[in-house]
Amino acid sequence: MHALKEKMAHTIEALKEQIIDVAEAIYDHPETGNQEYFAVELLAGILAARGFKITRPLCQLPTAFRAELEGGIGPRVALIAEYDALPGLGHACGHNLIAAASLGAALALAETIKELGGTVVLLGTPAEETCGAKVALVRQGVFNDLDAVMMFHPGDTNAVEVYSLALEALEFIFEGRAAHAAACPEEGINALEAVIQFFNNINSLRPYLQDGASIQGIIAEGGTSPNVIPERTVARFYVRARTRSALNKVVQRVENCAAAAALATGCRYWYHNYEPSYEPMVTNRALAAAWRENLKKLGVTDSGSPCYSRGSLDMGNVSQVVPAIHPYLSLNVGRLAPHTPQFARAVRGEAGRRLVILAATVLAWTAADVILDKKLLRQMKEEFAGAIHTQRFDA
Repeated sequence: MHALKEKMAHTIEALKEQIIDVAEAIYDHPETGNQEYFAVELLAGILAARGFKITRPLCQLPTAFRAELEGGIGPRVALIAEYDALPGLGHACGHNLIAAASLGAALALAETIKELGGTVVLLGTPAEETCGAKVALVRQGVFNDLDAVMMFHPGDTNAVEVYSLALEALEFIFEGRAAHAAACPEEGINALEAVIQFFNNINSLRPYLQDGASIQGIIAEGGTSPNVIPERTVARFYVRARTRSALNKVVQRVENCAAAAALATGCRYWYHNYEPSYEPMVTNRALAAAWRENLKKLGVTDSGSPCYSRGSLDMGNVSQVVPAIHPYLSLNVGRLAPHTPQFARAVRGEAGRRLVILAATVLAWTAADVILDKKLLRQMKEEFAGAIHTQRFDA
């Protein structure tokens, strides 16, 4: 095992400039969700040249792809590449580093695939910042034949065990009746009053939510003119909680708030999901332990405490169907918030160049552990089965 890992590390060092060039090329050509054609061409082209079988598009998503290289009978391990940018901010979340690191790891594993056995898969997953393509890929069974899935994310601290919240993205529509606001307001039914009352009801609910639950919302449509009683208003909400069952309870209470507002104002209402539902991220601790041990071997002794995010990840849906990890690695430039120009500058600088090589190495080494260490694989699968069973019966 040690000799194989050293060989992979040497491969990554030899490919260092190419890996960094890929990260910076994707950075310099920012593409928003489902428009990442440059990134996909670049990544898929390099992988195809190294012998990977490319499936593209994947599940009718034009910028999703699967690259696969078989080395024989054994576990099937997938590396995740994200590559979408943020509107106006570019790669201020570092997805260019995620893509390049998974590429580097895949290339290193390819060099030792005959000795490793098993199968290496790189999955290109678009639109993480918007509609979360991993949700669609999970629904269509893309992850069902895999034994482990992993990726890394840049940040300002290290965190091996990452947990995120389940999420429902809900759009509520209130329908009333238009009328002249000054001449005959009594003829109208004010949908704006309904949506305002809806927000007031939710504000009354907030102090009584369970720990970890949250509700964020906006008025997407509030009327057209002050002189017209609004006949239609629209509110959009993100509703989050630590578990699916807890989230379902919060959603029911939010719907009750809408029903009360509609009843009080005489409006009709209905609602639907306007973005995919996210499941909570469940880190596989056995797989995370292998990641942590490899970090130590690479000189990173501070692997951080478990991270309980207040946000949501489409990787959460992946973690419901296969053992998975989504660790963070620090850029080591001090306190830094993602989705900011400062984060984008760090990603494109020397900090990003150092981090992408570290991430590629630890990804490759951890994937090799899954393929070669039968005890680790058994522990991962046993833990996964227990975790999913617990969630299904969570009260």
